[in-house]
This record gives sequence, structure tokens and C-alpha cells, in this order.
Amino acid sequence: MARSDTGAEKGMTQETDGQLTSLDVNEPIWERFFTLAPIVLVGTQEPDGKPDIAPKHLAIPMSWDNYFGFVCTPRHATYTNVQRTGVFTVTYPRPEQVLYTSLAASPRCGDGGGKPVLNAFDTMPAKKVDGVFVTGGYVYLECELFKIIDGFDVNSLITGRVVAAHVHRDALRISDADDQDLLRKAPLFAYLYPGRFASIADTNAFPMPAGMKR
Repeated sequence: MARSDTGAEKGMTQETDGQLTSLDVNEPIWERFFTLAPIVLVGTQEPDGKPDIAPKHLAIPMSWDNYFGFVCTPRHATYTNVQRTGVFTVTYPRPEQVLYTSLAASPRCGDGGGKPVLNAFDTMPAKKVDGVFVTGGYVYLECELFKIIDGFDVNSLITGRVVAAHVHRDALRISDADDQDLLRKAPLFAYLYPGRFASIADTNAFPMPAGMKR
């Protein structure tokens, strides 16, 4: 059972009392503060065989095994394309591809057609599923549909099993290389919702407790 506001206030330490703002959870809260996420380009195939590419930031591995998922909505072509074909691709773009990543979110033609802007994208075919990647990225995933979970109000979670994965050599971790040097050479593209992005090149090793298991 949720605590009342009074109970929550009594439970605050002296350091936090008066420093917190309670948000109205009857409305979406996510634009009231920044959250850090990756941003990926999900590729699907239209009914006419042409590729569709859409940026997604609510997108993560779904377990320690080879599953990947992203949030979508049945109102979008990405959802209906995955539902129809049973496959999708994932391109992790680089920070310098921010313009292309943004343009991939352009609206479709008013007559129900595709996105003309995608004609400017350089793509390459996937190897195991019907689909394409955006060239210039650093990680590419080929996925077969695992489950679609509807019911997050207007949104759905689309999950896939990774059946093929490809990593650019400059982004591939190897045992005798320093992770920090790798990230400086191949920075990561991070999305700070809502509406900002960052290039992550300087990092620190996380202080894992001894004996910690995933």
C-alpha cells in the first residue's frame, strides 16, 4: 500500500526534506527531468518491400542472453511491419550521425506513403533476415520477433531474439585493449530525453564489489 504524502514527508531525512518536488503521476513524468538512454535505428520492411527506418531510445537488451527490445506503438509502421514480417534490424549510430538519426523521425507522406528522406540514407543488407542497416554505425543486430507485449497504455514492448550481430572493428572489445582507449576512438551516442544528446568518450571503471555476480 502506498504511503500518504504525510508519511513520505516524515520518512525523509533532514537533508532531503524540502528539496524534493512531488510530480503528478496522473500525467507522464518523463519530461520533467533528464534520463540517459541509447538511441538506435530500427529497420523494418514495408508491405511494398521498401525499408523503413525509425529512431528509438526506449531500447535495450532484454536479458543477459541475446534478446533485444524497444518500445513502440501500434499506430506506427514499425509495429505493423514487425508484426507482419516477424523480423527487424537494429543499427547503433555514431554521434556524428545525429542528423541522419533525427531525420529518420520525419513524418511519412500524407498519402500513406513512406519517408522520402530515407532515400538519402546509405544502407547495407542484413545477412540472415530481410532488412537493411544504416551504414556508418558501430553495432548491427538482426532480430527475429520473440514477443509483442501490448497494454502499456498506448504503447507496446516489441522484443526479438538476436540471430546475428556485427560490430565494427574500432568498437569491438578485445582482452588486451584498454576500454577507455576504445571509447575515445569510438565514442558512444547517448540520448538525453527529452531532446538532447551527448557523445560519450571519457568514462571511468565502475567500482564493482568483490564477488558481485550478475
